[in-house]
Amino acid sequence: MPSTYSTIRKNIRLDFCHRVYFTKDSFSHANETLAGIVQSHRKNQLSKVVVYLDEGILDGNPNLPEKIESYFKAREDSLQLVCSPVFIRGGESAKNEWELVDKIWNDLNTYALCRHSYVVVIGGGAALDLVGFAASTAHRGVRLVRFPTTTLSQGDGGVGVKNGINYFGKKNWVGTFSVPYAVINDFHFLRGLPHGQKRAGFVEAVKVALIRDRSFFEQIEVRADELAQFDEVAIEQVIRKSAALHLEHIAGSGDPFEVGSARPLDFGHWVAHKIEQISDFRIGHGDAVAIGLGVDLLYSAKIGLIKKASAERCLRLLERLGFCLFDPILSSQSEPGSHVILDGLEEFREHLGGELTITLLQGIGEGVEVHAMDKEKILQSVEDLELRQVVRQDK
Repeated sequence: MPSTYSTIRKNIRLDFCHRVYFTKDSFSHANETLAGIVQSHRKNQLSKVVVYLDEGILDGNPNLPEKIESYFKAREDSLQLVCSPVFIRGGESAKNEWELVDKIWNDLNTYALCRHSYVVVIGGGAALDLVGFAASTAHRGVRLVRFPTTTLSQGDGGVGVKNGINYFGKKNWVGTFSVPYAVINDFHFLRGLPHGQKRAGFVEAVKVALIRDRSFFEQIEVRADELAQFDEVAIEQVIRKSAALHLEHIAGSGDPFEVGSARPLDFGHWVAHKIEQISDFRIGHGDAVAIGLGVDLLYSAKIGLIKKASAERCLRLLERLGFCLFDPILSSQSEPGSHVILDGLEEFREHLGGELTITLLQGIGEGVEVHAMDKEKILQSVEDLELRQVVRQDK
């Protein structure tokens, strides 16, 4: 018999404008970038703004809180900084603390911020994730302006649309997809970074070049020595291109909120996420991704997707940039006969929604998706990386 029930279907189409600005010294009185973004569109009303500062950036920018307050005071006829900049702990471990989300929600409620107000967060990727998650869930979304302050976040995560915190001991288990109101990449913040943090963003540039743009990979090769010496001009050029390619993928892939199972921008990340977690984040994200790329490059060569010479070329570039491609924790076992790294593959499958989809390489600049991986060849790739490290140390 025909059903007596009917179905109503309507497609909902939304347009998002994703804006990334590049500037320097954002809080000098002459710089109008932020002021132009947060101007109120409601007549005779001030824009309410709260600013969160990753504590870690104060070492290189000790006068930043005072500069921010002075910047807003000079514009108090149109902008209202509702309180002094609020310090928040950064670093990946901060994303393990639900109490920090609750604190931000309390702030937004106390100062009566609404969907026409602005949350500004200045910091590394973990701080952006944490504050972004809180902002995107308060009132179902308060306008968020991100100031990424590391090479890693300026070229990759900070220009994305993801927010998240860690839960159940798993990276980014709780989170949202939410397009930020704006992203401001201020190169001034990169100057005071420790060398390890300056280097970290290079790996995401290599990653996106490997899966999308051979010519960008070759540009990084040409400038590898300058990057290894942290030349400012070279760093800025690589960050701009990396950000552009990440943004191009998000806006043009047809799946910005990852409804499907493909995650090309997570090339090398199934390994990285696991070793970050089991090292209790001793291994930073950039170093973890470099190791993850090493595993997946060697694996791609072992199964015949990419020539061994091409994989070697990619590994050499990562090493020229200063990355170590092996850590003993990569070979650790959760229990006898059970390799932790393979547990990470299963967790990644679960995170994707059930179907395993891993991006590998079929050529430099050419990513390809696979839905199964040979566990023995994964472990062989890990052994090859360990041997490679031993040989390098003996030289």
